Amino acid sequence: MGQEYKNIAIIGAGASGCICTYYLLKQGFQVTIFDYSSPLRTILPTGGGRCNLAYAEYDFRELAKNYPRGEKFLYSVFSRFSTSDTISLFEDLGIKTYVQNDGRIFPESNSSKEVREKILNKIKSAKMIKENVLDVIPLDKEFEIKTSKAEYLFTDVVIATGGNRVGTYFSSIGHNIIQPKPSLIGLNSDIKNLSGVVLNDVYSKDINETGNILFTHFGISGPLVYKISSIKAREDFPYTLTFDLCPNLGNLQLTLDKNSHKLMKNILSEYFPHRFSEFISSDTAEKKGFEINGKERDLIEEKIHNFNVTITGTNKGEETVTSGGYDLNQINPKTMESKLHDNIYIIGEALDIDGFCGGFNLQNAWSTAFVAANGIINKKG
Repeated sequence: MGQEYKNIAIIGAGASGCICTYYLLKQGFQVTIFDYSSPLRTILPTGGGRCNLAYAEYDFRELAKNYPRGEKFLYSVFSRFSTSDTISLFEDLGIKTYVQNDGRIFPESNSSKEVREKILNKIKSAKMIKENVLDVIPLDKEFEIKTSKAEYLFTDVVIATGGNRVGTYFSSIGHNIIQPKPSLIGLNSDIKNLSGVVLNDVYSKDINETGNILFTHFGISGPLVYKISSIKAREDFPYTLTFDLCPNLGNLQLTLDKNSHKLMKNILSEYFPHRFSEFISSDTAEKKGFEINGKERDLIEEKIHNFNVTITGTNKGEETVTSGGYDLNQINPKTMESKLHDNIYIIGEALDIDGFCGGFNLQNAWSTAFVAANGIINKKG
């Protein structure tokens, strides 16, 4: 297989970089990891500190539907390393897993810290260099890695830098970079006076999904909003979202008739939190049911079933996942090898791939890491 001729650099000690290292070390390769910060630091907050490793979807085509960017590219990747392979990987690492009712897969310990420790223990024989990589320069038969302190030579390079800084990396290899933008993130909006209010079972007309919304000091957040932010990550601001806040509201006039002597804000409190009821009923909040005329009733119904929110940006500092990165058209999905340079591999969130909440972004990391390692292992010479 040519292991003796390969000296491999992994740039980035995140989820994909560390697992790629794990598979290469198992085959006896010499591996050096570059990362200026603490290895696997980004895994600690995942799943609320419990580490949502993957999602229990075992059909690779169905699994790939959970990625707004990269779906078709991932067909090849997931056919080579699936959810079942992820579970087997973590068993090999000494980590037993379980499936939550919503399909999310966690370690039995519910501890991201344990996952980090087990992975790092398995790759401790790799050389770690805590330096910031500035560029990767192709030479005749090797690559020069230029850091903030020195230059190093390697036969093979795996780029696993994550998404947040990918646009600043490695101009010398000439890859097209899709400008990274935040995904899975809270959205700034024109409504800022409802902080702390939660609406359940809200229907988004923009993405045809139902979920919960949390109003915040900057705008809106919560599971439904994260999914919207992912799907619309490449859309320019401002844009308008439309929600049906209560699809099962029924006939509002009948409700008014039954509660003719209650205040409008209290009538709506049967459907919404009190603060939101005051907000949505607006000028009619202090009117009684029998005082609401047809025009006012219709206006309230319109607000409920077509509630518009103007989105002005994303919540800065909250970014954990990005849309964008290395252009997939320049990557071989069977090996993760660059189509521009032999022996350069690009994996994980450095690629223009991002998934929804639920373990999908880590699944991309594990799968592309394996495929790249396998590509290196099976490449002759």
